[in-house]
Amino acid sequence: MRFYDALGPNPKLVRMFAAEKGFTFPEVVKVDIMTGANRQEPFLSKNPAGQVPALELDDGLVISETVAICEYLEELKANPPLIGSDPAQRAETRMWVRRVEWKVTQPLADGFRFGEGLQFFKNRVRTLPEASAGLKAIAKDGLAWLDQQIAGRETIVPKRFTLADVVLFAFLDFGASVGQGVDPANRNLAKWHTSTKTRASAKA
Repeated sequence: MRFYDALGPNPKLVRMFAAEKGFTFPEVVKVDIMTGANRQEPFLSKNPAGQVPALELDDGLVISETVAICEYLEELKANPPLIGSDPAQRAETRMWVRRVEWKVTQPLADGFRFGEGLQFFKNRVRTLPEASAGLKAIAKDGLAWLDQQIAGRETIVPKRFTLADVVLFAFLDFGASVGQGVDPANRNLAKWHTSTKTRASAKA
């Protein structure tokens, strides 16, 4: 098994999930996204989408989406369960992961790509500079909504630390470095973020 790692919130997400599982990748290959190695051969033969991270299995199969990689790791190592130990738990986690993605992480990431990251991304993916401010506002609205949802609890999914927490933390950790950190007015999220940051996996 070979893990293709790189800078950015998506690789951190998988590293953090694996750390929570106590899972160690047998081989790690660093992909230099700053020079565009992820969008050139030989990496494109592994993942034609040109994205990192990616996980190459011993039979040559390459899994390249973060949630899919985490789902695979959960199948390999059930405990501790970070998606769920029964159908209801798994469905609940996936529901919150999608909410986090659509309301926060996707607009946050694109707001950066089309704004501060424009010079880096404009020749790699289609960029919409005029959309940056609006996407950041959508992410901000999503965080305010999420702040209300988690009132009185310590995790995104009630009573369980899950993939939803990992996804949100990885992107807010990145967001803090590009001007999209947690608004102190979102007190529940600020408390959640401070608590999550103390986990050993947060340093992965």
